[in-house]
This record gives sequence, structure tokens and C-alpha cells, in this order.
Amino acid sequence: MKEISELNLPEDIRYTKTHEWAKKIGKTIKVGLTDYAQNQLGDIVFVELPKIGESFSKGDEFGNVESVKAVSEIYMPVGGEVVAVNQELESTPELVNQNPYSEGWLIELKPTHPAEWDALLDKAAYLVELKG
Repeated sequence: MKEISELNLPEDIRYTKTHEWAKKIGKTIKVGLTDYAQNQLGDIVFVELPKIGESFSKGDEFGNVESVKAVSEIYMPVGGEVVAVNQELESTPELVNQNPYSEGWLIELKPTHPAEWDALLDKAAYLVELKG
């Protein structure tokens, strides 16, 4: 297990209290699990993601990840329509462990209310949450 000081927490993304990250890319938002989440889960062996075109509200469960330790739900950081799903995770779910912010992303969505992104935690606020 990593210490909080060892976690990779990029400055240019936002975080949720349920340990998802969200990054604006033009008019869409890419979503994944934080370094903290993948570290706590351990080796990820399966990822279940929604289909392109599905819509969710902020806070809705949109999939789950299965690790050697447990199955954990994944929640929408903002509401929107899924426009892309990381197909690589079907055959290589460990990408979430190896690089949660690039190759290990989960979905990309078109936000229903783009301002919801502004309400997410920045790095400093997320660190406060982690230190609890």
C-alpha cells in the first residue's frame, strides 16, 4: 500500500469523494479511478463498463471493478451520456493499476450540466478527504 504522499494525483483533473477522477477534454470529460482507489483495490482482474449512448446522473453507479480483494462500484462524477468506453480494459484490466490516468481510463462522457465539473474536488481538497 502506498502512503498518501506517494500517490500520483495530477493537478489538472478533479476528484470525487468516491475516488473517481474527471478530466475535461474539449467538450467531453474523461473518467477513471484514482491512484488511491486502484492502490486500495489491489490487482484489478475485471472491469464492467456501460455501453456507448447510455446516460447517467451525477452519483449514479455506472459500472464496477473486480479485484483480487473485492468488487467495487464506480460512480459518475458528473451526469452525462457515455460517448466512449475504454475497450482495452476488457482484455487488459490491469491497465487501471498500471496507469489510472492515461491507459487505464474508464469512460468518456458528454456532460449534461458542464458546471457539475466545477463542483468536484481539486487535488488539495481530495488530499484533505484522504487524510480524513
